[in-house]
Amino acid sequence: MGWTVALACATTGDPAEVFRPGVTPDGAAAARLARRLYPGARLVETGETVLDFALWPYEDELFVGAFDGALLVCDRRLFGMGDDARRIADTVAAALPGARCGVLVLQNVASGCWFRWYEGGGLRREVCVTAEDGVVVDQGARLPAERPYWTEIDAGAPDVPLPFSPEEFGLAIAREHMVGRDLASLGPDGFLPLELPLRRFKIA
Repeated sequence: MGWTVALACATTGDPAEVFRPGVTPDGAAAARLARRLYPGARLVETGETVLDFALWPYEDELFVGAFDGALLVCDRRLFGMGDDARRIADTVAAALPGARCGVLVLQNVASGCWFRWYEGGGLRREVCVTAEDGVVVDQGARLPAERPYWTEIDAGAPDVPLPFSPEEFGLAIAREHMVGRDLASLGPDGFLPLELPLRRFKIA
């Protein structure tokens, strides 16, 4: 499966415990975060959908999920390394006091992964890898889930071609540090992260 993802996920506790059966969305909190992300825009709320549908929004869309101890934001402007992407990532990371936040962008056409990790609102880790260019950015302490992927490069192997799949790399980080389980796998408790409810907004 080729994944295309633009997702920011902040949690105040163990994500495997935060994202569980019966987790309830807070529509009012989602709307407040949407307005905080786009204070100068006219936002029109157009209903609710699930994470599976929201992972790669259209340019004029924003998806927000607010839960007890967690925030999810899907916004295509997270794709790229410009000021707009950084502003959105920084805002989500600071929106939930005491949270850890991962920002994951996967692009299956370019075969790349861009990931940012925040703790206490501060950026602690940033990495960008692509199949074509190898390691573009590698800053900050590596998270446990990503360390096995760096073994060959750390041992002196070239990063072009990249010795691992950017998609597998990004999904491993999401599994261990963002949602606490496989995005697309039904857990033994009957919970599927791709079915998490999000509010949908049009950006005018």
